[in-house]
Amino acid sequence: MHSFFLLITGFIFLYYGGELLVRGSVVIAKRARISRLVAGMTVVSFATSSPELFVSLEAIFNESSDIVLGNIIGSNIANIALVLGLTSILFNINISNKTLFIDYPFLLCSTVVVGFVLYFFGVISAFIGFIFLLFLSSFLYYIIVKSRQENDNSIDALVEENNTSFLKSLLFLFFGIFLLKYGADFLVSSAIDISNYLNIEERIIAVTVVAIGTSIPELATSIVAALKKEVDLAVGNIIGSNIFNLLAVLGTTAIFKDVKVVNSNILSIDYFSMLLLTLIFGILIYFFTKGVLDRKKGVLLVVIYVFYIYFTIK
Repeated sequence: MHSFFLLITGFIFLYYGGELLVRGSVVIAKRARISRLVAGMTVVSFATSSPELFVSLEAIFNESSDIVLGNIIGSNIANIALVLGLTSILFNINISNKTLFIDYPFLLCSTVVVGFVLYFFGVISAFIGFIFLLFLSSFLYYIIVKSRQENDNSIDALVEENNTSFLKSLLFLFFGIFLLKYGADFLVSSAIDISNYLNIEERIIAVTVVAIGTSIPELATSIVAALKKEVDLAVGNIIGSNIFNLLAVLGTTAIFKDVKVVNSNILSIDYFSMLLLTLIFGILIYFFTKGVLDRKKGVLLVVIYVFYIYFTIK
């Protein structure tokens, strides 16, 4: 009973921590005159991926590589199938050319690279983690340079800066980090306890319960963006978050301690499902009413996610 209470408390802390981090980071980025396009692709995406980072760091220090990989892979699956699926059921999402020709190809490339490392090495070492971060930095440098000729106001959908002072934004930022830290502590410790009590693999808890919990900020951000008619930002947020999960979260975690493949199902089931879903997502946005995610596609994505969860826990 105590573990379930900590699990719920962890989810609440992660949700509000991620929300505060998004609000504080975006306002600070705007006041620092960082490009809106870059802020949306970097600050917002990283902020909504912060629960995955904190949970992964907490898990690796508890010698739980299964939770690290399960959390990241499961979160990426949930982001595409559940978050984008639900968002596109509510709103038709127009996919921008930037997403089609820059962001999605880089996501697919990152997914393949991570899979190659996991399959052929079975471990993400500190050196490989550094390479991941370098790979991500190169991508960010590219979009920063490219954004200098663009004027994207989509970041406005997430924050109203008129009534938000810089000091208040800093308080949001630090309090958000505080909630994320303790939310991650509660979530990881309770997930380990529950998996032991119910005799369930840590991997299953990670790719289902933990992954859905850490994807809540992405869901909230995407819904808010869609409600404010910034549906393209919903896709950018998800793709950006998935890229950060694979390269920043895995890379940063590996620098502290090697991330090893302990449970082979992480590769044979979960990673394969993530890669397949990423490819399906690509097919949906490049073909079949190209550049649009409509209600039918959203229902398909959610159905795929339901089947994935069913076959994972059965």
